[in-house]
Amino acid sequence: MGDDKALRAQVLDALTEVAPDLEAHRLEPEISFRDQYEFDSVDFLNFIMTLERRLGTHIPEPDYPRLSSLDGAVNYLRERS
Repeated sequence: MGDDKALRAQVLDALTEVAPDLEAHRLEPEISFRDQYEFDSVDFLNFIMTLERRLGTHIPEPDYPRLSSLDGAVNYLRERS
């Protein structure tokens, strides 16, 4: 799916599509999105679906917790590439 920089950009783009008010430059990569922003379960599901659409991949529901932070999402997507 690409290198870490490209994956990070894809994750950030998906996040800001779901939560346009999110300040991506202030995001702490190792802390969960929910702990940093008002990012509820519907936002998180929309984020997963946006990633799936953008990357042309399916993310199984049991793997969702691995995508709860920027670092987690990038690591997960790197492993799947």
